[in-house]
Amino acid sequence: METKTVLVTGIGGNVGQGIVRNIRATGFPIRVVGCNITPFSAGNYLVDAFHTVPYAFDADYTAQIAAIVAKEGIDLVIPSTDYEVYYLALHRAGIGCPVAASEVEAAGIYLDKFKTFQHHQRHGIAFADAVLPSQYQGQYAECIAKPKAGRGSRGLHFNPTDFTRFSDDEYMVQELHRGEEITTAFYVTCERKLHGFITLGRTLENGTTNSCKVVTDYDESVRQILEQMIAASPIVGAANLQSIATKEGRIVPFEVNCRISGTNSIRSNFGFADVKYTVQEFLYGQAPDVPHIRPGVAVRILLDVIYPDQTSFDQLSDNSTPHFIF
Repeated sequence: METKTVLVTGIGGNVGQGIVRNIRATGFPIRVVGCNITPFSAGNYLVDAFHTVPYAFDADYTAQIAAIVAKEGIDLVIPSTDYEVYYLALHRAGIGCPVAASEVEAAGIYLDKFKTFQHHQRHGIAFADAVLPSQYQGQYAECIAKPKAGRGSRGLHFNPTDFTRFSDDEYMVQELHRGEEITTAFYVTCERKLHGFITLGRTLENGTTNSCKVVTDYDESVRQILEQMIAASPIVGAANLQSIATKEGRIVPFEVNCRISGTNSIRSNFGFADVKYTVQEFLYGQAPDVPHIRPGVAVRILLDVIYPDQTSFDQLSDNSTPHFIF
């Protein structure tokens, strides 16, 4: 099989690093190029070549991605952050190779949590109720003020008393539901069919999954929500639904990420390999493997990447520098 080259963005984060590790695990002959907004991060040791790029909303971002595609002979771009999904989808025609991302309509809806709420409300799809800060009149027993476009649990304010400090342009107020937090990764084929999904009950630390377990109790309700979402917007490829499962068994979604999500390195070991599905469809034109979900639990730990005899990070651009994991 011919060697292909894939560009993975955002390799400084756990999502991008998980994507690279999962690409390696597919067994396909793939050369991996990485990019990030900083010249060095823990993800550099994973890739065969590396490039620094600006933020996705920078005017020069897509031009620089297109330049990397041309220089490195990239066959597929896999974005790992929400803004990159949106801007790469928006400028898809000028990138120079396929981009593993939903259509720009879906990417735009799910980039903004308040637009997500409005979209779900219009289509009768379950979602936690929300209003703009200026519209909040104490209508929720408990609430959370959060950035419309925030990620990683940043800027969250639980049951605040002063709403004047939150602008309508940047924040929303969402009804707070109590119960088990669950995250559902799902994959939609290029023919817009739900290929499968996996739900994990999880605990978080600094906005990312720290420990999790496979749960199947909510599969029927979750599947119904996912089918409604797919019918209402052009989601393609991997995506993620975050919800609260209440004590009464009701599923209340509160966020959607229109991209591969951070537990990709965990769930591939439990029978849901959405990075592999992405590579199979977008890179090789193959039908993705059928998911076979199995039970399991996982916990994340901290490891070190050691570069012996190096005196600075300046030359540590990719996996060509000798290193080991400890």
